[in-house]
Amino acid sequence: MAAPADTDFVQRTMEIARLATQRAGEIQLHSFHSASFDVDWKTDGTPVTTADRESERVIVETIHAAFPRHTIFAEETGLHEGDPNTRWIVDPLDGTHRFARGLPFWGPLIALQHNGEVIAGAMGLPTQSVAYWAGRGLGCWRNGKRVSVSSETDWSRSNLSLGSISRLLAGPHRAGVLKLIETASYTIAGNDLAGCSMLLDGRAEAWLEAGVQTWDIAPFAVMIEEAGGTFQDFSGGKSIETGGAVGTNAALHEHVRTTLMAGL
Repeated sequence: MAAPADTDFVQRTMEIARLATQRAGEIQLHSFHSASFDVDWKTDGTPVTTADRESERVIVETIHAAFPRHTIFAEETGLHEGDPNTRWIVDPLDGTHRFARGLPFWGPLIALQHNGEVIAGAMGLPTQSVAYWAGRGLGCWRNGKRVSVSSETDWSRSNLSLGSISRLLAGPHRAGVLKLIETASYTIAGNDLAGCSMLLDGRAEAWLEAGVQTWDIAPFAVMIEEAGGTFQDFSGGKSIETGGAVGTNAALHEHVRTTLMAGL
């Protein structure tokens, strides 16, 4: 087993993730308010804007300036090869569809995976003037203030935050997802990265996402756990590569997992 990253390294990578998120968010907010962006459609049917591309350029430059030998895996430009044991995972603008339609709740997602473990991550919500960042063993932070998940233990009093409802209901856990929706106090969906922020801030007790890419999930693996919650994929493992995520406040994790599995 590879040795864990030392605290100084985690601190440095967390700070670079935060800085890159800030710089990308500034670009995105300017483009959004000035409507100075073009929208193209990729072969997978998803939109991409000039703000996506410019944000990714700045993020990659920021990371390479600090860690020139690290690998970077970015949504728009693919693999920038380097140290195979240290990989940055970049979604320059999560929620591009919302961004292009003039809706809020979008921003950059950045994670650092070292020896197979996500040890640092950051995300921004520029229209809300909010950024989150986390480092393994260093906590999860929102604009410089440490955040933590809720302590709620009763699902009937809980809020459920969902990613794409259509993708969640198209998968094998459809029945379990519906049961959680029916029995939760309140359910909100479709807010991309903002959906997980509800869990981090203690405003929701569970967050589910499915049918997405590695860069849509990667930073949440460390952010949720450093906020005191539990992060898993739908199989019960901790992979960020499966396209699905189950995040909870830990106290209700067993209930959420059992309900999801009951429908199989």
